[in-house]
Amino acid sequence: MTNSINFKQVARALTIVENDLPGSQQLLKGLTFNKPAPVIGVTGPPGAGKSTLVNALIDLLLKDGSKIAVLAIDPTSPFNFGSLLGDRIRMSSHFNHPDVFIRSLATRGSLGGLSAKTIEMTDVLRAAGFDYVLIETVGVGQSEIEISGLADVTLVVLVPEGGDEVQHIKSGLMEIADAFIVNKADRADADVFANNLKKIIGQKKDGQPPVFKTTALQGTGIAQVAGFIKTSMQVKNPRRQLLLTEKAYKLLAHKLTHHIDKKKLQQDVTVALNYKDFNLYSFVDSYL
Repeated sequence: MTNSINFKQVARALTIVENDLPGSQQLLKGLTFNKPAPVIGVTGPPGAGKSTLVNALIDLLLKDGSKIAVLAIDPTSPFNFGSLLGDRIRMSSHFNHPDVFIRSLATRGSLGGLSAKTIEMTDVLRAAGFDYVLIETVGVGQSEIEISGLADVTLVVLVPEGGDEVQHIKSGLMEIADAFIVNKADRADADVFANNLKKIIGQKKDGQPPVFKTTALQGTGIAQVAGFIKTSMQVKNPRRQLLLTEKAYKLLAHKLTHHIDKKKLQQDVTVALNYKDFNLYSFVDSYL
């Protein structure tokens, strides 16, 4: 059984970091990691059942007394800068569980789905003493690839009727997946899809990652996925240097551009478009 975690303190620390409030940098620089807290990334296309899968994984991981943190990322609208933050609805059964902490996070304009804030908030959760930190991405754009820079184990969730299997296995996605999960496996052609997936992986990558079939809504196959996660934690991650490099790059990019207000940028673009000689590259130079 793990020590008690003060969820209110964790929530306050996350708010300070997320909003760049005074003391955020000191807070981050003072983080200490007293226990290994593996970061599990769950990615895949919208509608694959990622939130339901995470919910089912939480149920199993709680059985051994683990404390679990979930960071559910929702896309920010590029038009009104709002975010639905709807993943909490699917995890409502764990809202009041004393060993589960759930936080939603908007992408804050990062089209890839992972902002520098995701990295910082994940480290706050790792330092808080949780046994597992689950990160659910939006599953669009580059987020499927970018999660590899953050997660110790990356699970790629697909569905049988998702279309041509080859289209799913983009080269980047192939490289970052530690395991593929064919969710909603009770649907037609799930076995055919999973078998074809195994063949494609075997042809394109050495050290073939496993393919699991799950029906997250019923909890079918989730035990195998949880077992894989626990086993993976005992193996040294060969991508550690790559992971840290990706995190450092993302944080550096944020520090170099944090002074730019995206709403003001949009307003300035609107004004600049009124000039006949508008040139995007000249406009960008004026911001540097």
